[in-house]
Amino acid sequence: MSKQSKGSDKGHTDGHGHEHDPLEEGAALRVRALEEIVVAKGLVDPEALDSIVEYYERETGPRNGAAVVARAWSDPEFKNWLLQDGTAAINSMGFRGVQGEHIRVIENTDETHNVVVCTLCSCYPWPVLGLAPAWYKSPAYRSRVVREPRVVLEEFGFELPRGTQVRVWDSTAEVRYLILPVRPANTGDLSVEELAQLVTRNGMIGTAAV
Repeated sequence: MSKQSKGSDKGHTDGHGHEHDPLEEGAALRVRALEEIVVAKGLVDPEALDSIVEYYERETGPRNGAAVVARAWSDPEFKNWLLQDGTAAINSMGFRGVQGEHIRVIENTDETHNVVVCTLCSCYPWPVLGLAPAWYKSPAYRSRVVREPRVVLEEFGFELPRGTQVRVWDSTAEVRYLILPVRPANTGDLSVEELAQLVTRNGMIGTAAV
């Protein structure tokens, strides 16, 4: 099982039985091989392929997650359900599928900021966040955010107040995480749809405030 980090900045616990997701591994290899073939044969423009990947990374999946976050900000009953049983609450909105079978939602507060990593591969909640960005899968992020989370967050342009505790959560094949950001101030008059527009993919990973 995955484990929450201990302490404010360097509390990630190693030796937690992290299991690599064989489905993700096999799919990644197949996709890479197919991509190389179709590009080599001139069947697909590499730039067009990048645009498609960008769309699914930043638009389709993350918009699902943003809808979940906005509803939680607006509906206390749904928020409680989401924090108690993230998978069921998310499924109730129609967002389900591969890598979305077991999702735990972690709430940020003014005292504690949470950030997600997958230290051994790139386990990621596809139904609510789309495709994992390249930096999430990079060895540098996977190792450094555990050791020096504040430094990594600052490199994303996100500086936390000195007194805020940082917790790092390690996704696995058994459980994947979605961060519920703190609702921005002065948004009480916004609709759920307008609130969703404020939510970013990085905010739901924890490398941004919202």
